[in-house]
Amino acid sequence: MALEDQQAVIRFREKQAQRPARTGPVDSAWLRELALECGADDVGFVAITREELQPQILKLTKLMPKVQTVISLVCRMNRSAVQSTTRSVVNHEFHETYDEVNHVARRLVRKLSDAGYSAMNAVAAFPMEMQNFPGDTIPIHHKPIAEAAGLGKMGLHRNVIHPKFGNFVLLDSVLIAHEVTEQSQALDYSPCLDCKLCVSVCPVEAIGMDGTFNFSACYTHNYRDFMGGFVDWVDQIVEAKDRDDFRSRVHESETASVWQSLSYKPNYKAAYCVSVCPAGEDVMGEFLDDRIAFNKEYVAPYKDIRERVYVLPGSDAEDSVPKRYPSKTAIRVGWALNPRDIFSFLVNLTLTFQRRQAKGMNVTVNLVMAGADSDTAPMEASLRIADGRFEALFWHAPEADMTVTCSQADFMAMFRQDFDLEAALGDGRVSASADAQTLRRLIKCFPRYGHYVPEVVRAEAAVAAE
Repeated sequence: MALEDQQAVIRFREKQAQRPARTGPVDSAWLRELALECGADDVGFVAITREELQPQILKLTKLMPKVQTVISLVCRMNRSAVQSTTRSVVNHEFHETYDEVNHVARRLVRKLSDAGYSAMNAVAAFPMEMQNFPGDTIPIHHKPIAEAAGLGKMGLHRNVIHPKFGNFVLLDSVLIAHEVTEQSQALDYSPCLDCKLCVSVCPVEAIGMDGTFNFSACYTHNYRDFMGGFVDWVDQIVEAKDRDDFRSRVHESETASVWQSLSYKPNYKAAYCVSVCPAGEDVMGEFLDDRIAFNKEYVAPYKDIRERVYVLPGSDAEDSVPKRYPSKTAIRVGWALNPRDIFSFLVNLTLTFQRRQAKGMNVTVNLVMAGADSDTAPMEASLRIADGRFEALFWHAPEADMTVTCSQADFMAMFRQDFDLEAALGDGRVSASADAQTLRRLIKCFPRYGHYVPEVVRAEAAVAAE
């Protein structure tokens, strides 16, 4: 029997003939009402041809090759829950809202599909592409899409601040293979009040007064119960000689926290920057009425929490936590992201740069790094530190203070705690065109990479008193 004579095919053709063709753009007003009906608190539309989406165009087209428009969705969190100092209450609110925004997106996709439109939910949070760890595991970046869709702007704390709901929102994106009649436009102002409360409350000082952001400080502590901290926890189990040795490495409360995160979704250690943010029309009233009272009720309690704070060896946080927060215990742990290739490693340096360690340093270093074998051409790159900021360039800067020549493997090893730089300089594996002291100081602008047994960090005053 020919394919077209099959009963299933005949029925399909008959139904297809009755369905109206979806050839033109989707009506934006109808689409907005549909998204709100599905449970979204706000929604916006962005064409993939927009400039704001070009940095992740390959990600978007990989998710959905025929995508033409991205629908950005917002769901509100219950603000009082997020402002609680009881961590379980806060994390439950995050989890519930992530589930909610995903359910909203799935309902929207189902209704669009039933109406003859091709759509896909890109997923609000986890699961992600963990098979790529420690590389790029994120299939889509929702924040830039929400900004382009006019749903807010990223504040100093790098969270999207909705003009009405503040930063007490979570995001999702739905991809559709259709144009819309009217796109949304980005806000022409930032709802951020520049109050710096997020700066003051962050236990690891990840947010700088000047707008800089220390990714490694935030990732190491706040995401300790996520993939990086879990890998380190497993490493401690493997290396421990016995039960007593393991418990000397890992506090029993941390093991219990890992169990909870594995059982009931991963828990954040400190989303305090979200909790204290007063921006947004629905939020800022109390802050504007009495800033002192607002600080006393919503900010000060987080500073007084007795908790374990995870820091990297040689980091700004390792130095600052014992001094700023006597009630908190700083725990020195290793950096969990270990890139395997030189390109990823250079990007990794941008994530782990420590601005305080680089105070007063302005230097540009050109790199000539030999490949793994004689058939591989040397790679050229440069590292630049200026005014407390760092950038890695994949070419030589025209004016450099010095040139460092070594293999790619030795360059990546240079930042590890167990690398002997003096020996490498002595035997010629590493050479510097100028005083090697500049290279030594540059290396100190980054944490000491490598595996560490967790260790309590003590303030200098406490050490001196012993």
